Parts: sequence; C-alpha cells; structure tokens
Amino acid sequence: MEKPSTKSISVLPYETPRLRDHYRVGKKLGQGQFGTTYLCMHKTSGIHYACKSIPKRKLMCKEDYDDVWREIQIMHHLSEHPNVVRIQGTYEDSVFVHLVMELCAGGELFDRIIQKGHYSEKEAVKLIRTIVGVVEACHSLGVMHRDLKPENFLFDCTGEAAQMKATDFGLSVFYKPGQVFSDVVGSPYYVAPEILCKHYGPEVDVWSAGVILYILLSGVPPFWAETEPGIFRQILQGKLDFQSEPWPSISDSAKDLVKKMLERDPKKRISAHEVLCHPWINDDNVAPDKPLDSAVLSRLKHFSAMNKVKKMALRVIAERLSEEEIGGLKELFKMIDTDNSGTITFEELKEGLRRVGSDLMESEIKSLMDAADIDNSGTLDYGEFLAATLHMNKMEREENLVAAFSYFDKDGSGYITIDELQQACKEFGLGDANLEDMSEIDLDNDGRIDYGEFVAMMKKGDGGIGQSRTMKGNLNFILEDAYQVKDSS
Repeated sequence: MEKPSTKSISVLPYETPRLRDHYRVGKKLGQGQFGTTYLCMHKTSGIHYACKSIPKRKLMCKEDYDDVWREIQIMHHLSEHPNVVRIQGTYEDSVFVHLVMELCAGGELFDRIIQKGHYSEKEAVKLIRTIVGVVEACHSLGVMHRDLKPENFLFDCTGEAAQMKATDFGLSVFYKPGQVFSDVVGSPYYVAPEILCKHYGPEVDVWSAGVILYILLSGVPPFWAETEPGIFRQILQGKLDFQSEPWPSISDSAKDLVKKMLERDPKKRISAHEVLCHPWINDDNVAPDKPLDSAVLSRLKHFSAMNKVKKMALRVIAERLSEEEIGGLKELFKMIDTDNSGTITFEELKEGLRRVGSDLMESEIKSLMDAADIDNSGTLDYGEFLAATLHMNKMEREENLVAAFSYFDKDGSGYITIDELQQACKEFGLGDANLEDMSEIDLDNDGRIDYGEFVAMMKKGDGGIGQSRTMKGNLNFILEDAYQVKDSS
C-alpha cells in the first residue's frame, strides 16, 4: 500500500480554522474503529453536536486518507435525508481530522434491541421502513453503504417518538451501475454472501437490512456460530430458522419478506424499492405502482419549474460550494457522462435516467434537458448539472443567498434592477430578462428586487409559481406530484 508522502498529510484539500476556536469539546460518547466521538458545544450558538475525531496516525496509507475524505463527501451528499445524521462541518489540524455532526442523544438501535429482546411486527415495520428508506436513498444517489448494522442507527432523543438516523459512512463508496467490487468489508453477522465471494454490488445493503429485520423480529441473528469462520460458513450455506420461538407466531407476510431479502443470489434478491412496496411494509397493502423518482430526476424536475433568476442564482451558488459539499454530485455527473467528455448529451441523460428506473418519454426528458441547459448549448456542462441537481438545503444557507444576491446587485445598492437582471441574463446566455420575470419576484411592485424579496423567491416552492413560460405545456403534468411526493417522504 502506498504510504502518504509528506505532501499528502492532509485529508482536506484546504486549510480549516481550529476546531477549539469554535467548539468546546466535552465528554466521550463512543469509540469506533478509527475515531472517537465526543460531545461538543458551539461556542456562539450554545448548540450541542457530536464530534468524531480521527487520529491521523491511524491513517496508514493514502487509501486511508482517501477513505476519510470520501466519508465526508458522502455525508454531505446524503445530507438532505431526514434519516441520515447531518454533517455540520469538518476541521483538520496536524494531529486529527474532526467531523462535527448532528447530535443523536437517544442511543443506538442495537441497545434498544438488547433492552426489548425483540420488537412487535408493527414496531419492526416502522424501523425497517426507515432503514430501507435510507438504503433506497443511498442507491438513488449512487452510494453503497456496505456496513449496515443496528449499531450504525442512532435515535435523536430518548422518547418513544424518537427519529432514527443512519450514521458511520466510513465504509461507504460511490458506485456506477454494473460496477463490481471485490474488497471484503463489513461486520461478520451482517455481511452478504457475495462479499465473502469477492464479487458484489449495492444488493449487499438489502441483505444487511434483511439480517437486521430478522433480529428485530426474533432477537437473534439468522446466521450464528462461535467463531468468525463459522459465521461465514453459515452465511454461505446455513438455512433460515423459522421454527424456533417466536417465529411460529410471526405472520407469513413478514417471513416472506425476510426470505426475499436474505436470498443468496443477488440477482434474485428483492431491491430496496421492492422491499418498501412489500405488503407487510405497506399499511394499506397497496404497493406504489413504480419507484419514487431517483434523486437526479426529482431534482431536474424541480429545477425545470424554476424561473430564470432562480436558475442563475443556483448556478452562482453551485460555483462557490466547497469540494466536500459537491463531491457526490461530481460522482453522479461522472456516472452519467459515460464518454468522459465533460458534458452530458441527451442520449447520456436518457440512459442515465433509465438505469435508475425512470420510464419518462423522450419528449419529457428533452424538456428537462432544455430547462437545465442554461446556455442552450445542447448539452449539460458540469456547472449546469450542479445547479440543476443541488439540494435545496445548500441553496437556502444565508451566506449562499447573500453571495447570489450580490452577484445580481452589481452596483451594491441593495436592490436588483431590471437592467442588472438584463446584464446577468446576457452573462448566462439566457436571452433577455422581461418584466414578467421581474414582477414574479417584486412583491411590493416598486420596480426593483430587495434582499427580502430575493430570499422569499429562493425559498418558495416551485410547484406552479415561477413556472418557466417557455417550458413545454406537457411537462407541467409530470412535475406536479413526482417531486412533491419525494419532498414529503
């Protein structure tokens, strides 16, 4: 393995402030393979967070440094999901890399299973729906978790209404459809058989979730032995036990789902979306007709419904984001740009959307492409793709909104005039700004846009207001439910 050279002793590609200038570090919360997690408090706001501190002396080679950098990028990439621990910031000094994250004070799912023994079917449904929902979101964004286990799910508080969140993306990787992995990773009880055979893809996450479901329902792992080789033998050859207590009193529907998730052939194994459609998971026993839109598709639809000003503002914001925040989107771009030309053609977008389960008509994909193609070049460059697939939580941060407003407010007057809009449209190759663009945003009709009006436009949903007048009429129909369903999920 390649040792890090003296030039590559940093994980982050930029210098950061000192952690202790901003946070007061408190008691130890937990210990992982690489890092230790501490309670910390933001000195200005008084808000408590968890800080995972990774000693750089434990990073023995360049691959270890790359793994930590990838973990940071993946956490930013998944930061929109309500059941993923949100990353707050990263800090690095000569001795440590620190990941400051949302604090989950309700303990591990593992501890709750130990306390309860096993869960009722109703409680197990709720938990496995959350776990597999995270898996579906990961796969939709081109991420394979590779280390799903009850220890890696935390509750945000101690009460019964606590929300469960996935954490520890240290073994997670970006993947392309059809890509095969061979490195043996994971935790003994939860590892899929194809990982042991060194030939696997994202289906491994469904297997691990199936093991968790078996444990939730029965209190014991499906494949057990006294030694690690014995556990692996059971995973490769052992039979599922549905005879011992409490299995005789568990519903056939639950057992059916467990069998489908613990199917040894990954090609025959149920997908994350199919798990969520299974009658045992669905309260009303009616499965949705098709998967929710992939993250790429739902974001493209959202973007296509925006007015010109919002599209330009997103482009400005996308260009000022840090590498760690856009790393996941860079991987998605590369996944769709199959010829590595640096631009995405209509055919590449069509194929990329098809691979993640989209069945849109060509005319609908063309409309989405046209809406994202800000400079009308006929292809999507990296900046256009970033703007169109940026998640709203990054757009709405105060410092990003200020920067975008300042871009339009060329003379620093505190207002955006029609002339300044006109100038921005020319810079972006968007044609002329018109009074209609202006009047949608200018709420007090004084002929100019102040910062408050700009922020209101940026934070407003786009399910109708701000609909681009140049969009093809038939796109309105496909926009309405799809991304709203996604946003509310």
